[in-house]
Amino acid sequence: MNLTRRKTLALGGAAALAAMLPKGAAAATSEEWIAEFTGGADMADSGLELTAPEIAENGNTVPIEVSAPGASEILVLATGNPTPGVAKFTFGALAASQYASTRIRLAGTQDVVAIAKLADGTFAKASKTVKVTIGGCGG
Repeated sequence: MNLTRRKTLALGGAAALAAMLPKGAAAATSEEWIAEFTGGADMADSGLELTAPEIAENGNTVPIEVSAPGASEILVLATGNPTPGVAKFTFGALAASQYASTRIRLAGTQDVVAIAKLADGTFAKASKTVKVTIGGCGG
């Protein structure tokens, strides 16, 4: 293989881009994100509370809250976004509460899903449909 300066720069640029991608960026669907987070384990419908508005006037700033007493991690997904992974909260042993509040971006009307990994190794799931009147991801 004849390696020219142009080919070397292209390979280096591609390698740098691949190194900067966030972990889990290869997972294309929300099901793949869930499978990666839970390892295929069953999820309970209780133990996690997700609060999100029924209607969001602007998809750029949709407020959500998640709370799961005893959780070590909470994953938040927006199933209709081009990249479903929205946030992952990790709680240490000294955390006063397992609660998080943030604003997320939604491309359009879709389900917001939260999955909590509880201290005993089990998982809990909660979801809520949010109707978006103006999309936040270029929509």
